[in-house]
Amino acid sequence: MYLSQYASQLHCTCIYKLTFPSFSPLVMHISVSPCQLQASPVLSERLRVFESLREKQVSERRVEASEKPLSIRLADGRTVKGTAGVTTPLFVAQSVRVKGALVSKVNGELWELGQPLEADCELQLLGFDTAEGKQAGNISSRMLCLSEASFLLWALTITLPSIRCAVSLIASPSLFCLSLSLSLSFNLFCSLIIFLSSSVTSQLSTVTLANQTESTGLMRLLGVAFPGEKDKNEWEREQEEARRRDHRRIGMDQELFFFNDVSPGSCFFLPKGAHIYNTLTDFIKSEYQRRGFSEVVTPTLYSTALWERSGHWEHYSENMFTVTSEGSQTYALKPMNCPAHCLMFEQRVRSWRELPLRWADFGALHRNELSGALGGLTRVRRFCQDDAHIFCAPEQLEEEIVACLDFVRSVYQVFGFSFHCLLSTRPTPCLGEPEQWDNAEQQLERSLQHFGERWELNPGDGAFYGPKIDIQIKDAIGRQHQCATIQLDFQLPIRFDLQYVGQDGQLHRPVMIHRAVLGSLERMIAILAENFGGKWPLWLSPAQVMVIPVGGNSESYAKQVVQQFREAGFMADWNDDQGATLNKKIRSAQLAQYNYIFVVGDKESESGTVNVRSRRGKQLGRRPTEEVLTSLTQLRDTRSNLDEF
Repeated sequence: MYLSQYASQLHCTCIYKLTFPSFSPLVMHISVSPCQLQASPVLSERLRVFESLREKQVSERRVEASEKPLSIRLADGRTVKGTAGVTTPLFVAQSVRVKGALVSKVNGELWELGQPLEADCELQLLGFDTAEGKQAGNISSRMLCLSEASFLLWALTITLPSIRCAVSLIASPSLFCLSLSLSLSFNLFCSLIIFLSSSVTSQLSTVTLANQTESTGLMRLLGVAFPGEKDKNEWEREQEEARRRDHRRIGMDQELFFFNDVSPGSCFFLPKGAHIYNTLTDFIKSEYQRRGFSEVVTPTLYSTALWERSGHWEHYSENMFTVTSEGSQTYALKPMNCPAHCLMFEQRVRSWRELPLRWADFGALHRNELSGALGGLTRVRRFCQDDAHIFCAPEQLEEEIVACLDFVRSVYQVFGFSFHCLLSTRPTPCLGEPEQWDNAEQQLERSLQHFGERWELNPGDGAFYGPKIDIQIKDAIGRQHQCATIQLDFQLPIRFDLQYVGQDGQLHRPVMIHRAVLGSLERMIAILAENFGGKWPLWLSPAQVMVIPVGGNSESYAKQVVQQFREAGFMADWNDDQGATLNKKIRSAQLAQYNYIFVVGDKESESGTVNVRSRRGKQLGRRPTEEVLTSLTQLRDTRSNLDEF
């Protein structure tokens, strides 16, 4: 059916993406409204070309499919009849009266609503209430906003209110999405985006190009669209909550860390921030001791010879900081630890009896991220990972993967994170033999099944050197973050010619596992700050106990209590502000997020007690100081997230 038949009713957006050899993709956005179609022969011609190409492609698919009858099974168990090469998910949605579908899944794979079905299948119709549907709606929204902005460039002076008004007007009809992919002498991608939305919000910001410090004068337009006002209001509430929990604000208010232009993308951790940093590090190190990991320390600066040998210089050098010394010798700050660990493995002949070797490294890493990509602790240039590499025999692989997954689960349970796993399989292109990939992916799948937690397939998203398991966590306000990763690597052992002597006396190649649980410590601190909203649990808190003396000779006793808790390893302080009232001191301690507030006066001094109240204002009463110390020590050492004892 020709789309021009609807030109008087619909707002059409055509996107042409032209890719030429040796050039970056050129994307042109053309916004086509009914009045523009009448006034612009050029836009009318482009729409006509799109229609003719799509009709030709649909006809070819019909011939290939021979218009055979097909059976379509829906998620609710119903079966719908259709015709191969003709029936589309959109037609099915209309015939069974499913409203709000934005995209579909055919046999588990994403499928556009306007793309004809090809064979018997299981069909899922996904709306804005699903992750895939929301993503499809947002992508369509962005294309629509950009195309409208490009039209305004020709016709108007761009202002945020004018863009919001225009986009809201054009996004009101209930529409759907079509796309066309063509392979010619160059790659041509044409899409006609028509989607459902009655509520739009936009944002403008300036653009600074790479390696430039001054603005280009260009503007970046961000837009989000929703099926209705209710969804928009809910999104705005979520955004406000996210702003309230922003780790950058928390870091400033609690004096945890800061950034300075003298070292862009590198964090300065103040004492309280350093306490959180070191506590997380100590947490992982304590797990290392009982899980058979050994710590190693490696250099930060290496000659390019190492990176050429590992393959990183060819594929990653633009992301590395380099220095030149001793004539013309070039060195680079390490962006990862794995090549250094390979050097350590090859220092002497290894035996099968040593395997698996589990080496952990907390060395500082540097990556030359673009300035525009930097954002607080979530994207930095200097960072540290709880990084480890496991060298094992192939027959040990499955057991090691299960142990890594158990490590992840035990750590994330402490934080209260729910999580699920993604099995990321062979990408294109990739290194290694297909049989090797098949075997590795099967081993990872068996490990996940043995692990017993929820997981799903993530086809084609593995690293070029091996498949991997990515772990996504969900924070307190429902946002997804990927932190932990478990990656198999066949290529570095080959490039470094790593070998061990097996039980048969022959040389064998080890398998290398890249593994991180927290991931970047900097990024994890950001996630935890926002997850807890700055209300750190006792074991992680940089402000655990505040002691407030009240009158008489209580100051000396307050100092004694502070010293007692500090000697036990607590972050304890006391408030000696003579001009502040008791209520003001208590309120200040609560705003500073001290977990517990001890009020001490003459009675407490005489009885060796403290009057305890929690951060949330609950009074826990007068208790012996030794008893409180014992209870808080247990809460801290068990890494409990409870407030009361």
